[in-house]
Amino acid sequence: MTQLNLQQERFGLIQFIWKNKKPIIIITSFAAIVSIVVSFLITPMYLSSAIVFPAASGNVSFDAQRNVKAAAMDFGEEEQAEQLVQILQSSRIKDRIVKKYDLLADYDISENDPNKNYKLNKAYYGNFTFNRTRFGSIQIDVLDKNPKKAADMANDIVDLIDTVKNEMIRERTIPAFEINLRKKKQMEHERDSLLTRLEELAQLGVLPNDVRATLYQALVDSKSPAEKTEIQRKIDVNTKYGSVYDGLEYQRNEKIVKIEDFRVSYEQAESDANAKFNHKFVVEKAVVADRKEKPKRMIIVLVSTIGGFIFGLFFLLIQQRIKELKLNEA
Repeated sequence: MTQLNLQQERFGLIQFIWKNKKPIIIITSFAAIVSIVVSFLITPMYLSSAIVFPAASGNVSFDAQRNVKAAAMDFGEEEQAEQLVQILQSSRIKDRIVKKYDLLADYDISENDPNKNYKLNKAYYGNFTFNRTRFGSIQIDVLDKNPKKAADMANDIVDLIDTVKNEMIRERTIPAFEINLRKKKQMEHERDSLLTRLEELAQLGVLPNDVRATLYQALVDSKSPAEKTEIQRKIDVNTKYGSVYDGLEYQRNEKIVKIEDFRVSYEQAESDANAKFNHKFVVEKAVVADRKEKPKRMIIVLVSTIGGFIFGLFFLLIQQRIKELKLNEA
């Protein structure tokens, strides 16, 4: 197509628009008026945003040899940010917010609606968004027709981060702690049983090995028959039960060492199960918005007006082309 032909087509289009300016103006004006009315009928929505940084994974360690990757003061990296986004998008947080603020009623969703969950998820995730920023933080955006409610929900979500993540951690750490607790009680019970048996033997007169060796010298040094009889009785008892006593004493000492070694593992499990960590740094709390986020009435009117103009133009072009085809057929 030559430049001359292109210029002719443009001139022809301008002539066509000028010739049909009246219907084009009517269609365009109608689209503009309808868009203005519709834009004022749309419920204004207010946006509140909060920004948080994930904290690095850390815990209280009772083992000097344990390598803790990150301290409580460290900011999290990409992995922790991705985990935090997943938690924010989880039903654990969504269900709490929906229940507390009765969002089913806000979104006009009936409890008996068979598609209740589908509609709720669509509405919820349309108004609640969680995105990573280029700085590695997480931005929590909440839209609602009530500006104060939007801010309250955003701040509640920030507070729920620690609650939900600690719940998830305890789901794993509490069973581990219970296993450690049962093992600790079992080891202490075995130790106490050994102590009881040692005490029973001691009441019979059985002596520790280092003391037992002195009985023969005491027998030699005894002066009266009664004393000799008593010492001989002790010698007989120790001869009979001495090896049993020594074995029990060895087991007791071994058990005490094992309990002490196990104490670090037990205290770590107890700390992990009961500690409540802060898993985020709050950079910015949500505040009540003083102006609406949407609808953008000017944009709606502008887009609808341009759309009305284009629609009217194409409609008239097609109408004229149909007339030309009919004339050619005739």
